[in-house]
Amino acid sequence: MPIPQVEIIEEGTGTDTIVMVHGWPDTHHLWDAQVAAFKGRYRCVRFTLPGFDISRPISRAYSLDEVIGAIAAVVDRVSPGRPVILLVHDWGCFYGYQYLARHPQRVQRLIGVDIGDAGSRANLQEMGTKGKLGAMAYQLTLASAWKLRGSVGDAIARRTAKLFRAPAPQERIGAQMGYPYAVQWFKEAGGFGRPKAFAPSCPMLFFYGERKPFMFHSKAWLQKLAAQPGNRVVGLPTGHWVMVGRPAEFNAAVLEWLAAPVSAAAAGPAAASHAPSP
Repeated sequence: MPIPQVEIIEEGTGTDTIVMVHGWPDTHHLWDAQVAAFKGRYRCVRFTLPGFDISRPISRAYSLDEVIGAIAAVVDRVSPGRPVILLVHDWGCFYGYQYLARHPQRVQRLIGVDIGDAGSRANLQEMGTKGKLGAMAYQLTLASAWKLRGSVGDAIARRTAKLFRAPAPQERIGAQMGYPYAVQWFKEAGGFGRPKAFAPSCPMLFFYGERKPFMFHSKAWLQKLAAQPGNRVVGLPTGHWVMVGRPAEFNAAVLEWLAAPVSAAAAGPAAASHAPSP
């Protein structure tokens, strides 16, 4: 299966490399503030997920294997002899966690933002009926927008992004970015099948926004993760885009955690992550 080509952007210097993976409806620009803060100490690598650059129209969805393959190609190109630090958000979490499950030796530390055991039984129970219906509504809306595409689909995607106060400029948002929802709900590109259970094999720093109608993690998952040596959990008074809502606090916490010497063996398996729900 061919691996989608992506443009790799590298900035900064340092022994360690941070590879950043965004989600919907963002591009590599999501990480602008993080690159500015980190590039004095780390090599910062980012790219726009396959199909998320609306200047390059696509007519199909990308499969899970293709997206993981794209992440693998980036990591292997920028850091062939040393594991990277993986920084992920939203769909970037889902794809990044699956990449880690398949290539644990290629990641030394993991920083996840706002997506934990999304879709697990515990998470769905805590969301309640209202939360589950709300999540289903916006996900099916974006999956349908992907089906429509064109001016109508783009308008739906942009209105949805505005409703959720997504930080990406409207002119960078298009219906084609919603293909992961179409893969999830309409089984495009073969669907997601049964993704590997998420059990991080390296230390993990997890951020979540405290001001949301529902969470993408369960309390039990959060507690278990935080209890493991080498891990840290940080909640900030923001919405879903934590790194944009509180960039100073976010960046400081990342740099502090990365500066602390932590053995990769210190972090044991965390609770499993189930159905994708970014």
